[in-house]
Amino acid sequence: MIENVSHITFVVKDLEKTTALYKELFDAQEVYYSGDKTHSLSRERFFIIGGQWIAVMENKEIVNRTYHHVAFKIKEEDIDYYVDKIKALHLEMKPPRPRIKGEGSSIYFYDYDNNLFELHTGTLEERLSAYREVDHHE
Repeated sequence: MIENVSHITFVVKDLEKTTALYKELFDAQEVYYSGDKTHSLSRERFFIIGGQWIAVMENKEIVNRTYHHVAFKIKEEDIDYYVDKIKALHLEMKPPRPRIKGEGSSIYFYDYDNNLFELHTGTLEERLSAYREVDHHE
């Protein structure tokens, strides 16, 4: 039986640059650094972001952008704070996708290695409620 999400792994070209980004933007707590050792496939660092284990591995070959992403929960009143931070870090933001009323707001942006992140204000319960409301009126 699945208990929860164990960890999320991102592959990046520059481990140090991504570490600085995660600490500055996400207030990530670094809990492991492999140094020059490779216990796994490559050099790696582990972080805790919002209580979630995030693994970051270094590899010079990065794939193209997709909609695969990780969304971190933020408060509605913190949107401008994060938009300003993302701009200051010179990260590319994507326009938000169309939304229905009640499903929350999102900021989408790519890190330096084309990994897509979302900072989202809604919860699963709010999203399901919004979808039920729309389905009920159709």
